[in-house]
Amino acid sequence: MALFQLWNLNRFPEVLYINRQEIMRLSKIGSKATYHRCLRQLNDLEYIIYLPSHNPYKGSQVKMLKFDTSYNTTTSTSNEQVVRQALVPNINSNKQIENINKTKLPKNKNSVIDFFKMNKWPNNEALKFYNHYQGIGWKIGGKIKIEDWHATADNWMLKANEFEPVNTVSQIKDNLRTSKNKDYDQPL
Repeated sequence: MALFQLWNLNRFPEVLYINRQEIMRLSKIGSKATYHRCLRQLNDLEYIIYLPSHNPYKGSQVKMLKFDTSYNTTTSTSNEQVVRQALVPNINSNKQIENINKTKLPKNKNSVIDFFKMNKWPNNEALKFYNHYQGIGWKIGGKIKIEDWHATADNWMLKANEFEPVNTVSQIKDNLRTSKNKDYDQPL
């Protein structure tokens, strides 16, 4: 990958001059033996043509193969060896096809109100649901996009009963049971 990066940075020249230390740093190789083994394997597999230089001031030469996307075949009878390789398209045939018919988000408030009416819930609750999720961008927890708003609305209806207000004791009530009419003229 480091060879390709350098080749790309140098605008794909025919011959690329490389520095061993730079390639080892870019490819995160720590050993000279590993570096030479990798270049030898790439050369043996004919991905590159590696011409080592034993001069420390002149870099080694690398000729990279040019990958084409053309599917043309040659019918010539010449004995020339083609240096280019055809790039095979990478198509993921196992990719799951998304259901287009499933409505991800409601079209408007009325569709939400109709859904809540169908489940015998008041319009006020439908508007609470719509305004809440419209305000947070139709995401759950601020991160996960809602896939099916009908399921989210069903969960809203199930959990709505949990949030009904409970009759609480008023804080205004006098817990000491003292009278409001006090006579401060009498001694304790």
